[in-house]
Amino acid sequence: MSRRVYLHVGTPKSGTSYLQDRLALNRGPLEQQGIDYIHTRTGNHFEAALDLIDERWAGEEKAARGQWDSLVLEARKARRDVLVSHEILAAAGPQEVARAMDSFADREVHVVLTARDLGRQVPAEWQERVKHRGRRNYAQFLKALQKNHTRTDWQMWFWRVQHLPRILATWGADLPLERVHLVTVPPQGAPSDLLWERFAGVVGIRSETSFAQSESTNASLGATEVTLLRRLNIELAERQLPRETYVSWVRETIVKEVLARRPGKEPASVPPDRRDWVDEITASWLEEIRSSGIDVVGDLDDLVPVWPEDDQHWADPDDADPAMVAEAAIQALAHVLDELDELGYSSDAGPVSRLTRRWRG
Repeated sequence: MSRRVYLHVGTPKSGTSYLQDRLALNRGPLEQQGIDYIHTRTGNHFEAALDLIDERWAGEEKAARGQWDSLVLEARKARRDVLVSHEILAAAGPQEVARAMDSFADREVHVVLTARDLGRQVPAEWQERVKHRGRRNYAQFLKALQKNHTRTDWQMWFWRVQHLPRILATWGADLPLERVHLVTVPPQGAPSDLLWERFAGVVGIRSETSFAQSESTNASLGATEVTLLRRLNIELAERQLPRETYVSWVRETIVKEVLARRPGKEPASVPPDRRDWVDEITASWLEEIRSSGIDVVGDLDDLVPVWPEDDQHWADPDDADPAMVAEAAIQALAHVLDELDELGYSSDAGPVSRLTRRWRG
């Protein structure tokens, strides 16, 4: 029997970071079970995925050139089944998918797609854009979503990586239906290990082994925190802050260590006047998936949005209290100053010095 290649191709915000982190933590036990989570120079499969889909990505596409072929070379050396995972693979078109299939022509290829209900994906993707220097507010984002969802040229990133029937049809075009797997993300309140169990069952990970748990979290932000971050992005865009400085000091420090940990956050949700629209899209997708004959792991009802019973008190993430935003900003600034102090800031402190000079003007 030929060795298998499992291509976990997304979707973003469907527990992919958690799964990838846990896979990386357990490479040894996985190898003992006959599965290679392929090693790369960065430890993950982002560069290889970016190289395959040939997408512009803040200059990182230059560093990623050739990394898909490097990953494939490592996979060909493997004597076990192979697992490749990155969510931006969901954006691949027919040509990129054909290249991926050709890369593993001597293996039995399986495609795995993890998916979460659209009601949670919409605000989550918007926040993710803001975390990556986005400046568009929620109302503008929702307007663009509704305007573009019926288009077929797939220019808007959200629909490229979240339109489940398109992704399944593109990646599964030349595969037997039993090799195309849709894994549903359990609803809120489900056991914390359930997504891992579903995913593990698809890729052949046996449950008798004790696997190290991932500590990776991607906590959502509330209206106050997103408003602060958007306004900071607008200011920093004018100052042309280098990307590496932004990643280190904004995304990794301010967002993860301050904003994501603030208590009492009220996460964004789909506004009441757009929920019928989301329900209609979901219903049409589920009808296509049910009739497709692919392998569904979990329950398709997990993909049906669950709305709050009281929609009269919907919190608009674009309407944050200015005093609360100011409080969050002060906390973020204090934390950054603490970090600078711990680093022993001096006039020749490299990137830290440059960042401070930018703040001083």
